[in-house]
Amino acid sequence: MRHLKDHRKLGRTASHRKAMLRNMVTSLIQHERIETTIAKAKELRRCADQMVTLGKKGTLHARRQALQFVRDSKTVRKLFADLAVRFQDRSGGYTRIYRIGNRHGDNAPMVIIEYLGAPLKRPKKVKGSELAAEKKQPAKKEKKAAPKKKEKEKKETKKVETVEKKTKESKSEKETSPKKPKKVGLLQKIRGRKKADKKKA
Repeated sequence: MRHLKDHRKLGRTASHRKAMLRNMVTSLIQHERIETTIAKAKELRRCADQMVTLGKKGTLHARRQALQFVRDSKTVRKLFADLAVRFQDRSGGYTRIYRIGNRHGDNAPMVIIEYLGAPLKRPKKVKGSELAAEKKQPAKKEKKAAPKKKEKEKKETKKVETVEKKTKESKSEKETSPKKPKKVGLLQKIRGRKKADKKKA
């Protein structure tokens, strides 16, 4: 007989257990769906339903009682504004628990607990056509990059042509212009005189 066995202890002290349940209720109200073990989920269900009952009352006293347990003003605001309105016509049974298999490691039975009417968040499936389009996109970028290479090549050819023109012009100027006498320094003059004196002697 289960006399005086009111709740699961979950292998924790009373203060640790209460803190854990408060955190879990806060997360459940925020996300409307969490993953946990089956024992924790069954204990959490009681607290979660009590919070919705307080939200449906809508009084200042009920709001203060919810804040004593949840301790997060934004979460309490959502509880009183959204969840209370959603379950206005429902008397109890605000949560759903379904099993998702055992946890790797300790083989604990895992479940998902959620509020009824929680929005589904499914990952987007990528179709084969989208994958093919993603693969084609880099090829398009390469095609766009090709004209830039052509422009660079054109600029380089223009530079080469201008340099060649300048060299040709400089050569033609040198050919047409008369040769200027070389400047002779003092040392060269002295050496030249010595060479001339030697030849005369």
